[in-house]
Amino acid sequence: MLKLLALGALGYAGYKYYEQSQRDKNGVAFADGEPRGAFRNAGAESTTSHQPMSRTDEALDETYPASDATAKY
Repeated sequence: MLKLLALGALGYAGYKYYEQSQRDKNGVAFADGEPRGAFRNAGAESTTSHQPMSRTDEALDETYPASDATAKY
């Protein structure tokens, strides 16, 4: 029983270590230096890739979250 408990604790510690190493410091798609939170600034310079965006992609990026439906019909 003690071996099973030790194995479970080791597995849990390993999972937590793995999970933490997979997480970005500031969240997915956030560039370094961006403020913490659920939203980031608009534009390619605020993403992790810094790849140029098409005009359509940039326009859509600038409207989020205002373009989301409120579901209050």
